[in-house]
Amino acid sequence: MARIGIFDSGVGGLTVQRAILDALPGADTLYLGDTARVPYGTKSADTVTQYSLRNARFLTAQGIDLLVVACNTASAVALPALRAALQVPVIGVVEPGARAAVAASRTGRIGVIGTPGTVGSGAYQAAIQALRPGAVVTARACPLFVPLAEEGWTDPADEIVRGVARRYLAPLAGEGIDTLVLGCTHYPLLKAAIAAALPGVILVDSAETVAAEVKGRLDVPPGRAAEHRFYVTDAPERFLAVAGRFLGRPVERAAHVDV
Repeated sequence: MARIGIFDSGVGGLTVQRAILDALPGADTLYLGDTARVPYGTKSADTVTQYSLRNARFLTAQGIDLLVVACNTASAVALPALRAALQVPVIGVVEPGARAAVAASRTGRIGVIGTPGTVGSGAYQAAIQALRPGAVVTARACPLFVPLAEEGWTDPADEIVRGVARRYLAPLAGEGIDTLVLGCTHYPLLKAAIAAALPGVILVDSAETVAAEVKGRLDVPPGRAAEHRFYVTDAPERFLAVAGRFLGRPVERAAHVDV
């Protein structure tokens, strides 16, 4: 029996949880959305690290066997502090995403999109170049993609969605990238719009790579009935209104907690 703790600043990490549930349907999961402090992407590295430590301590107190940091910003800046402070394995989304991008790219010209905090940290750029020295990595912050995803404005035929995607992604097209890392957990909901703006470019969503790594670390019996709990630090009703869209299945209850 395995219990996986997952946290993000809000609802976006549910796309990572979705991939984990697909890979390990028998695992119990505990998801914490730090909705009182969202977004993390505009905050300092020190602040994000402190928030991440509080989230992790709450989840480890629930008896988890492994922690997934499903927030790209927190993965970019807080993993060393988390791994030093915790007794359970900690998996972030940056390293798996970088590995998947390097494996997918033919030319070594790789793009990264994310929040200002993730892009500004340089974590994806460093991870990709460590795996493939000489890779040309172009990173761009796309902060408006987050509210679009949460509002459900994801249709590439929508002129607003199409215009925002083109505005953000045109410079990446000009760099001749052949692979793009979706460096924010909200962005998979906009895959179609991003693909339309960058035809022929391979899109890398680290969620599936993270799920494969989690599966490799835990022994979960097949066929068992799993339990899934959801916690938020503010406004559970707002979380529940959009959670199903990100998780791909109904979320009926989220407990309000103070971390």
